[in-house]
Amino acid sequence: MLVRAILGAIFCVLLILPGVRIKGDDLSFISTAKAAPSIHRHHPHHKDAYRQIGTASWYGPGFNGRLTASGKRFDQRRLTAAHRSLPLGTKARVTNLENGRSIEVTVTDRGPYVPGRIIDLSEKAAKLLGMKEAGLATVAIEVTTDNIG
Repeated sequence: MLVRAILGAIFCVLLILPGVRIKGDDLSFISTAKAAPSIHRHHPHHKDAYRQIGTASWYGPGFNGRLTASGKRFDQRRLTAAHRSLPLGTKARVTNLENGRSIEVTVTDRGPYVPGRIIDLSEKAAKLLGMKEAGLATVAIEVTTDNIG
């Protein structure tokens, strides 16, 4: 029953998000955007110029204290993330579509380098989003700063 409620909530969210549609009965996500998969762009100077939906993972203990692509040391207790293309220093809202929890992170590193994943979150971010135990979650990423474009 709970699984059906969660899937129903995800389905409702997907119906209102532009650039996403449901393929078949298996609730797999595909993009309707042509430029880049699962990305929806508006005016490049608008805060909501970037939205991406996909799988998030998290990283922590093995990387704690190492230098990130931004030149800062990774701290698994901060709300940070690794993203392949968002500018370093970008602040983004990450929403766990499986439970509705949402946080703001700062992009400080590059990655993830595992196919099918769109963002790597710090351990603290994963914990606050309620995905630490599972390791993966379906998320929506929305830029909250004006430095993209």
